[in-house]
Amino acid sequence: MSALTVDVQQNGSVHELEEYDFSRLPDRPRALNLERQRSFDERSLTEMPLGLSPLPPSRSDNFSRAFEYLDSAFSPGKRSGFNTPRSQFGYGLTYEPHPMIAEAWDNIRRSLVYFRGQPVGTIAALDNSDEKLNYDQVFVRDFVPSALAFLMNGEPEVVKNFLLKTLRLQSWEKKIDRFHLGEGVMPASFKVLHDPIRNTETLIADFGETAIGRVAPVDSGFWWIILLRAYTKSTGDNSLAEKPECQKGMRLILSLCLSEGFDTFPTLLCADGCSMIDRRMGVYGYPIEIQALFFMALRCAMLLLKHDGPGKELIERIVKRLHALSYHMRSYFWLDLKQLNDIYRYKTEEYSHTAVNKFNIMPDSLPEWVFDFMPLHGGYFVGNVGPSNMDFRWFCLGNCVAILSSLATHEQSMAIMDLIESRWEELVGDMPLKVCYPAIENHEWRIVTGCDPKNTRWSYHNGGSWPVLLWLLTAACIKTGRPQIARRAIELAEMRLSKDSWPEYYDGKLGRYIGKQARKHQTWSTAGYLVAKMLLEDPSHLGMISIEEDKNLKPVLKRSSSWTF
Repeated sequence: MSALTVDVQQNGSVHELEEYDFSRLPDRPRALNLERQRSFDERSLTEMPLGLSPLPPSRSDNFSRAFEYLDSAFSPGKRSGFNTPRSQFGYGLTYEPHPMIAEAWDNIRRSLVYFRGQPVGTIAALDNSDEKLNYDQVFVRDFVPSALAFLMNGEPEVVKNFLLKTLRLQSWEKKIDRFHLGEGVMPASFKVLHDPIRNTETLIADFGETAIGRVAPVDSGFWWIILLRAYTKSTGDNSLAEKPECQKGMRLILSLCLSEGFDTFPTLLCADGCSMIDRRMGVYGYPIEIQALFFMALRCAMLLLKHDGPGKELIERIVKRLHALSYHMRSYFWLDLKQLNDIYRYKTEEYSHTAVNKFNIMPDSLPEWVFDFMPLHGGYFVGNVGPSNMDFRWFCLGNCVAILSSLATHEQSMAIMDLIESRWEELVGDMPLKVCYPAIENHEWRIVTGCDPKNTRWSYHNGGSWPVLLWLLTAACIKTGRPQIARRAIELAEMRLSKDSWPEYYDGKLGRYIGKQARKHQTWSTAGYLVAKMLLEDPSHLGMISIEEDKNLKPVLKRSSSWTF
């Protein structure tokens, strides 16, 4: 694509727990003398208009109450403690900020894109190469960590501008060849075109019509809703979410996902390349990343939608879908040692409602690596589940979002953390974090990727290591009371990220090599590191990107078991 026109002179930047143990903190948080009413975030789904009966208290009640403390202790608009003495909530960080932090902020501010004098996002990379491709655009998913960094630093203006500008783009006509996309589809990216002759600026959006493979971004709408909730939570300003255009935007996005069709599952059926993994990688069907983001977006929307006519009806549909989706994901996508053994012993070709092997998964399809990869204590949500198909690969983003959205139960969240600790060499290595594990190679690579030269084994989306995932891991670690895991990963990243000029990704089994086609000064690599540091320094920021578990979404799971003697 053509390079984004730049006016540096004018603007000075580029245009375009069983129990959460607080005793481990260096300074125990002081009790706050606040009279606090329950926020809508904390209302149980039983207060929604379905008359659902409550479940008995779960074992993780104490954990949820402790996490709720973090949520309530956050004061809207508070600046990050990086410019001030250490926060009282900090996880033992030093008083002096790491020297990489100033460099990271400088990179992010230089990546800001302006439209008619206002910041509206950050470009994907400060790339000086001749082939910019689309790295000079503002991507919705890429901007999320930058937006969180600005919110945590008390600078919400650019986030508000971004939300409103992308919302305006949603209303554009979206057409690929002679086919019109759904009204609710959000753009994958946009750029600012400057006409120096007419002295005008125009936004140009990409809804997938120019993307590799021509795939619409399913995740963009979900990230938009999640970011709107983060903005509302951070600033305490509900007026943006309550705007008629924002309410309509959410309804359009979710109407696409909640529409009735031929589906027999509550999960979303997706094409390959519709999310962060935006090339052919065998994730078509029901990928974990989309299902986790879908669940998170549904929960955020339920807190943001007004209880007026159209909003009330949509909330009722959301509640029904959340119950079905949480049960489906926790029952059929979850894999631990016992479930792996059950699948190993499955019968096939079962009929009727009594079938144990409901998706007709063939035991012979179990890959050899998964038996050694699965620890005694630990588990994860597999990559995909569909008819006679189970993708056993580990996908980092989907599992971390499952923790943050409380799609994962407390026990499952702790098991995911156990897995990361047990398989540190495989999932983290020398540079965090593997986007998926393991890599596909040889004949399988030729069949699954179509011989994609960018997704060769242990590179890019095929087992590459992506520093941006640091912020998701850190947030998940804080929510589960395991900050030491995040601190260890951040220390690894600090050894190389700045020296290597903030690459997009790393290659190799251990992530030792800068990616063969990785862009330097990748904005979300920089922002992911910043957000991770700010979360560790002040865990109360977690409230804007995490939702506590609703007990009524925690059904009693009956473990699928294979036939017995």
